[in-house]
Amino acid sequence: MTKVLILGANGQVARIVEERLMAENPDDKLTLFLRNSSRLNNLEGHKNVTIVDGDITDFDDVNNVMKGQDIVYVSMVDHTPDNVITNNVVKAMKENNVQRVVETSLLGLYNEVPGEYGLWNYEQVKSGLPAAINADKILSESGLTYTTLRFPWLNDRDEVKYVVTHKNEEYVGVSGSRQSMADVIVKIINDPTYLENDSVGIADKDTQKETRPVY
Repeated sequence: MTKVLILGANGQVARIVEERLMAENPDDKLTLFLRNSSRLNNLEGHKNVTIVDGDITDFDDVNNVMKGQDIVYVSMVDHTPDNVITNNVVKAMKENNVQRVVETSLLGLYNEVPGEYGLWNYEQVKSGLPAAINADKILSESGLTYTTLRFPWLNDRDEVKYVVTHKNEEYVGVSGSRQSMADVIVKIINDPTYLENDSVGIADKDTQKETRPVY
């Protein structure tokens, strides 16, 4: 039985993760944290699910929900000024002796996306890139066991098909399914040593050399 805290629990990938954990790991205890908890009303009363209404940019809210957790999944990219999201999570984890964190990010943190697509992607994400780069740096220097997930441009295909690349490797692929992203997160929850202390790219390798997202 693993105690899993999902911050931003109404995100599209987060919802897939939640559905899979409830179906595949029925003994896991899920704490689902989000603004406006009514958006998860369909999960109220579900065995081993606790829904918490809160603001991830409010340290007290994050700290209050962190106690007793085993692993934390941050389902949003931290574009906040001064990286308040990542800093709140790291501080709360340390205060509550929680060690394992997984945080969503985006491709292009290290200029690792080649070709025309890399240039196009940079133009699309450059306004939020400095904060995302710094969030990854905060995690890597936190002393926590972390994984940064550099998502590609996402689609709603049902297939689970992806390749994982690591921090010092060229990014492979340009797009991937939300189902694939969720699959990586579920694997980490099931085996917290998987991809530990790494920043990984995840995409469908069959989309490599495409110049625009594949939907």
